[in-house]
Amino acid sequence: MSAIKETFKNTSWLLISQIITSVFGFVWIVLLARYLGVSDFGIMNFAMSLTLIMSIFIDLGITLYTTRDLSRYPNLAEKYIGNAIPLKAFLSFITFIATLAILYISNFNLLTTEIVLLFLINTAFLTMGDLFKGVFQAFAKQKYQSFGIIINSSLILIGTFLLIYFNLGLVFVALAYISGSAISLIYLYIKLRDKIIIPKFELDFSFWKQSIKKSIPFGITIIFTTIFYLIDTVMLSFMSGSFAVGIYSSAYKIITVFTTLYTVYTFVVFPLMSKFYKDSENLLRISYEKSVKYLIMMMLPIAIGLTIYSHYVVTLIFGNEYLLSGDVLRILIWNVLFLMVNGASTSLLNSSNNEVAVTKINGIACLTNVILNLILIYYLSYIGASIATVITGFLICILMSYIIIRGKYKPNISLIYDIVKISISGLIFGVIIFLANLNFWIAIPVGIVIYLIALFLTKSLDSTDKAILREIIGK
Repeated sequence: MSAIKETFKNTSWLLISQIITSVFGFVWIVLLARYLGVSDFGIMNFAMSLTLIMSIFIDLGITLYTTRDLSRYPNLAEKYIGNAIPLKAFLSFITFIATLAILYISNFNLLTTEIVLLFLINTAFLTMGDLFKGVFQAFAKQKYQSFGIIINSSLILIGTFLLIYFNLGLVFVALAYISGSAISLIYLYIKLRDKIIIPKFELDFSFWKQSIKKSIPFGITIIFTTIFYLIDTVMLSFMSGSFAVGIYSSAYKIITVFTTLYTVYTFVVFPLMSKFYKDSENLLRISYEKSVKYLIMMMLPIAIGLTIYSHYVVTLIFGNEYLLSGDVLRILIWNVLFLMVNGASTSLLNSSNNEVAVTKINGIACLTNVILNLILIYYLSYIGASIATVITGFLICILMSYIIIRGKYKPNISLIYDIVKISISGLIFGVIIFLANLNFWIAIPVGIVIYLIALFLTKSLDSTDKAILREIIGK
């Protein structure tokens, strides 16, 4: 199977699994919120947030580092996997002890402590599973990663139905999550043994030291990224109150639907770029150019459409009381466009041993975001937080583009022309849809036709794009 078809197949598997997980996750969150009530639901979300932060110290960027190196040197799988598994188990144990100490010092009640520790066990299973998923990505076998994701989300949903039916309480919510992650981990390990390699566990401490040292830039980047995506809500809560957080968060939940596409892209393309770095610098540059082009081509009409219909979409999903979220959505949606481009740039830089540059850029962005939020939230509340997020996304785009242009993977000037053509197509699409003032459901098919015609008229698709499309559909 050609690389193009293989990439398309893997993308399709991951996209399907992410859609299923998103739907299942929405259902069980709504059910649990109603079943648990405000207090217990708050404990659950606190536990999930705290363990999400602690997961950084379980992983330390080891998963990304392993994925990148195995994409280049698959013959080293036994060495990497054999050491990474006990290393992450050791880090999980240390993190468990540290979390227990934090809970003890903070004087949380017994129920909260139990729930946090149970969710930390779940997080440890998930993080180990992420290592196995990274190996599947390196070997272009994302189908098994997709099945693992579906197994996890399906078991949590089934567990949610059962615990509500039998009225089992908050502890069994955590146990439902653990059952999903544990069985998914077992499945992933079995497939790892069957399809790739039988791990032979090693305690090579010099290799551990080297792995942690080389993984740290990835880990620090994850810390900065986590802060970047959580700090606006926290600051908004302190500076403007819960109403502003509700307005802002509801729009953000819509945005997360589209960030799923970014997640799928990263899972598929990062290991591919890592392989190209070793095998073909020209293919690495071309894969970056095409990634940027296709991601902009896909996301631009969505951003324009949601800018026009933001209030309708928000009230359709959340109700009229969230009408003000429409103003937030029409701003935040443009950050997704930057997120897509930044995702392609991050994959290029990480795959070509420039992860330190990525870390520095994300550190600058994180600091900038905090400063902007302090200023803009004070004056503009949730609108200010939205603007701060988009400005920060644009800053990351500029900084990463500067690094890439100065390096040996500088894109061809044709990419600029392609972006201009796509932008003109988007402008044509947006102006016609805006002036036509169509019903939202009618605007979707009409807009698709208009955008495709505009892409054709501006000749946004070149001969290479058409050849890729023909290969995907088998003609």
